[in-house]
Amino acid sequence: MTEPEQNASLRERARFWQAASGFWRGAQAWAVWALCALLVLVVVLQLYVQFRFNYWNRDFFDALESRDPARLTGQAFLLVPLCIGSIALAVTSVWGRMTAQRQWREWLTGKVIDYWIEDDRYARLAAVQSERQIPEYRIAEDVRIATDAPIDLALGLVSSLLSAIIFIQVLWTVGGDIALPVGSHSVRLPGYLVIGVAVYSGIVTTAMTLVGAPLTRLVQIKNQAEAELITAAHQLRDIGEGVAPQGQRPEVCRDLRSAVRATIHQWRRLCWQLMRTTIVSHGNSLLAPIIGLVLCAPKFLAGAMTLGELTQAAAAFTLVQASFNWVVDNYGRIADWVSSLERVGGLLLSLDRLNRQASPLQPESQARQVDPVKLP
Repeated sequence: MTEPEQNASLRERARFWQAASGFWRGAQAWAVWALCALLVLVVVLQLYVQFRFNYWNRDFFDALESRDPARLTGQAFLLVPLCIGSIALAVTSVWGRMTAQRQWREWLTGKVIDYWIEDDRYARLAAVQSERQIPEYRIAEDVRIATDAPIDLALGLVSSLLSAIIFIQVLWTVGGDIALPVGSHSVRLPGYLVIGVAVYSGIVTTAMTLVGAPLTRLVQIKNQAEAELITAAHQLRDIGEGVAPQGQRPEVCRDLRSAVRATIHQWRRLCWQLMRTTIVSHGNSLLAPIIGLVLCAPKFLAGAMTLGELTQAAAAFTLVQASFNWVVDNYGRIADWVSSLERVGGLLLSLDRLNRQASPLQPESQARQVDPVKLP
């Protein structure tokens, strides 16, 4: 991305947050913040249940190893409330997240629509040929993504941070230290599982960052091509309904076919990029559990770790690396979000420019009465 493009992206992001942050600062914002506090509490309770599952996993396999029917029966009964609690918390999380997302989308969509139609900006924007904004698509689709993703990503990040803190302690306690042979001596490495998960996660995150760097830009270009395809189809429909003259049909049909080719081309580019990122993400999902088992195997074979502790440590290793690799797991979602965020911000900046211009339908003094800094 060139420096002018980077500067434009920064302006678009700043303009989006200038508009969207009003939802979190309004008179009714306390209700939204209370809902967010509830969601954070749900995350904490989910992690507690996950923590209990981790120890249940250890106790269950220890009972299997010792062939103790009574302990197995007790673990089976304990599994029921853990499952019920986990399901109840998951359902509550879905309700809370979608409620906050729906309210934010409704608020921001209303503000953008009001700003778009005020002072006939919708007509003036359509008349500016250089502004290929396709506002309908940005209002309907990009506002949805731009308000959905931040809540999901924020809760996921909080969950990942807390999960890392909790299960690093499990890894440190259960894994302990290990003796590494160095020549004729041995060196004891404390918390070797924590060191192993940190090194592994760093390698995977670096790989995804390097491989996935172009993804955000490709998603944005693909979304623009999709929007232009919709616009071209609408123009053909206008001719069929008599809104536009029949003489424009050949040109509109050519534009429609061209838009289809451009959209397919952008999808092909996106496909190749997603294939590259999938190599990293899918490889990580396959290797992470195995690496945890491999690192624990020497202590298990030496008799310093029970079967239950082996499975507990391997499960904790997977959870910690998933927390450390939060960026890897959410790279595609982040790219979609940033792309939509910039597209909404770009639409608002275009409307700001029109707001600073005198409308051809009214005096300049009236056209400048709206303060673009406060809108939406």
